[in-house]
Amino acid sequence: MSRIPFKIGQPKKQIVPKTVERDFEREYGKLQQLEEQTKRLQKDMRKSTDADLAMSKSAVKISLDLLSNPLCEQDQDFLNMVTALDTAMKRMDAFNQEKVNQIQKTVIEPLKKFGSVFPSLNMAVKRREQALQDYRRLQAKVEKYEEKEKTGPVLAKLHQAREELRPVRDDFEAKNKQLLDEMPRFYNSRLDYFQPSFESLIRAQVVYYSEMHKIFGDLTQQLDQPGCPDEQRERENEARLSELRALSIVADD
Repeated sequence: MSRIPFKIGQPKKQIVPKTVERDFEREYGKLQQLEEQTKRLQKDMRKSTDADLAMSKSAVKISLDLLSNPLCEQDQDFLNMVTALDTAMKRMDAFNQEKVNQIQKTVIEPLKKFGSVFPSLNMAVKRREQALQDYRRLQAKVEKYEEKEKTGPVLAKLHQAREELRPVRDDFEAKNKQLLDEMPRFYNSRLDYFQPSFESLIRAQVVYYSEMHKIFGDLTQQLDQPGCPDEQRERENEARLSELRALSIVADD
């Protein structure tokens, strides 16, 4: 949202009290900040859900690639391990998709709808600014005739200028009052509007990670070999790697 600069000649009379203008600028500035924060949050939420989906889809792809590895045809234990991994990754992907769908419905869509209100607010502010410019222009016109010698033609023009000023002044004051009344109400409504969305976001994350704990707990029980700690596996892998390096086809020249 951007303000319209005033380039028209200013009247001598202060038609809008400075305190009123400061109140308007303060409330409008809060809404400008809220609009920017809403846009940023919606963008970040979409990035987050896209990244979550990409992660789980990649995990499923990796497990499928492992299943097609020739080792699975030769080693039943390896096949069982990869099959367990594939099942876990597909379960993770399914729960992840449910979480993303929930966030899309209860967080991202409400953010989008909330953000769609700001263009109308911006237009209302522009109409108020245009009304203020008209008010200032006609007030300056009235003051110009008030300063002239009070001849018949001047008094006639002064009367006409005052008649033109009255509805314009009333229009500005109505627009100004409406915005000053409603901008704080709109700003304060954000808490009631967004609280259910953020509660839903937290619940979706809690459900998802609780399920992940179960899925990977089950996977750990299937994959762990009793009496074979990680240190032993690492030593065994190093020994096998040394055997591979000893082959002539991979030996350094």
